Amino acid sequence: MLSLTSLPVWAFSIDDVAQQAEKLAAKGFEAPKSNLPAQFRDMKFADYQQIRFKQDKSYWNAAKTPFKLQFYHQGMYFDLPVKINEVTATSVNEIKYSPDYFDFGSVNHDPETVKNLGFAGFKVLYPINKADKYDEIVSMLGASYFRVVGKGQVYGLSARGLAIDTALPSGEEFPRFREFWIERPKPNDNHLVIYALLDSPRSTGAYRFVVYPGRDTVVNVEARIYLRDKVGKLGIAPLTSMYLFGANQPSPTLNYRPELHDSDGLSIHAGNGEWIWRPLNNPKHLAVSTYTIESPKGFGLLQRGRNFSSYEDLDDRYDLRPSGWVEPLGDWGKGKVELVEIPTSDETNDNIVAFWTPDVLPEKGKPLDMKYRLRFTSDEDQLHTPGIAYVKRTMRSTGDVKQSNLIRQPDGTTAFLVDFVGPEMAKMDPATPVTPQVSIGANGEIVEDSVRYNPVTHGWRLTLRLRVKDNKQPTEMRAALVNGDKTLTETWSYQLPANE
Repeated sequence: MLSLTSLPVWAFSIDDVAQQAEKLAAKGFEAPKSNLPAQFRDMKFADYQQIRFKQDKSYWNAAKTPFKLQFYHQGMYFDLPVKINEVTATSVNEIKYSPDYFDFGSVNHDPETVKNLGFAGFKVLYPINKADKYDEIVSMLGASYFRVVGKGQVYGLSARGLAIDTALPSGEEFPRFREFWIERPKPNDNHLVIYALLDSPRSTGAYRFVVYPGRDTVVNVEARIYLRDKVGKLGIAPLTSMYLFGANQPSPTLNYRPELHDSDGLSIHAGNGEWIWRPLNNPKHLAVSTYTIESPKGFGLLQRGRNFSSYEDLDDRYDLRPSGWVEPLGDWGKGKVELVEIPTSDETNDNIVAFWTPDVLPEKGKPLDMKYRLRFTSDEDQLHTPGIAYVKRTMRSTGDVKQSNLIRQPDGTTAFLVDFVGPEMAKMDPATPVTPQVSIGANGEIVEDSVRYNPVTHGWRLTLRLRVKDNKQPTEMRAALVNGDKTLTETWSYQLPANE
């Protein structure tokens, strides 16, 4: 006679999704077909926004759980249905689409044409700010994109499941999550488990996301990726953001906002312990920056400017947009962190992408297992090794010299002022002999590199003036501050974009 404890226990796992991914990878890619009526496909964004999920229809409304689900209707370029399942302790059941879930506003539609549509994606609600108010904390909509916020944050940058051939001449491939499985949380669960099946012409994948809401919302990611065919570049843990203008690249047209961006820099914690900060640009031509790193400890697109006065935007609150940080779990080996910057003329285009690309790709049909932790935070100063100062702000200006009559005279150089700050640096005597270590690429020459104590930030300000040799070429530069043989700061790594 079997005891209850020895009976097999059914449990859904990433292995169940991986079996499907492996089978898909062994077959040719079948392009998904849209079932969306033309009226919905051709609608404008303002019309799409009118289609709202009814609050009283939230999934798990009647369940004793701190999480609730709502769903996105198909419309515009969100024109492919995704299958969404609920996983319980004993079963897996599809959550069926119904037009009754939605308020269509003034969007006229024939109920018969939408009755079997399917969802475009879903959102997760949780009382992250107030105990009696459910706020969106996760949105999964479009390809393999998802957005996450912590307490007091508003949506900004996006994460993705996978990026393929980003910024290559062959064109980028956008894998998509075609099916989800969401575990019904228990009443006292402080986390939510989501599985996803990824598919594209040259890849498939199984994903497990565990979402922990909080001041920082953390998502633990486990991915098993299969390649159907060769890829030029495989982007792991991609982050996608927007940079229009800021202190290092002011708006070319008069704008009351001093800065407008979801992120202002790429931060990298290399395997050798070095911290690198690369301020973002909105270049005139596609730009790709590559950082060869072995066994990375982390990287992310950060929003370091947290003062409202840096943005002055009451509607879009760029000061509340989260930083996204990727922390590898396990040794990722040899590879590169890549930053792609794409020209954009307005803030509606995500023009910044950062990801890890391994040097060795898996063989066709063989799994690539990756684990990492995503952190969505407003506490950027916590993402640093204690004792290492970091760049608070990079400012760009016309280079000039002060004449004997005290009038400033432009001298044809470009000036950068870089403010370094940090808790340990703030304790240093202002008379400490801090000196800069600066290097510049072949396309520029340094005219001035000086450093002085900044009594406002209790840090040090580096002033660089450089002369660019060819405005049609980008100019690379790096800088850090030292005291004797002790490095005090992270490495400021910047690319002055080509001007034509």
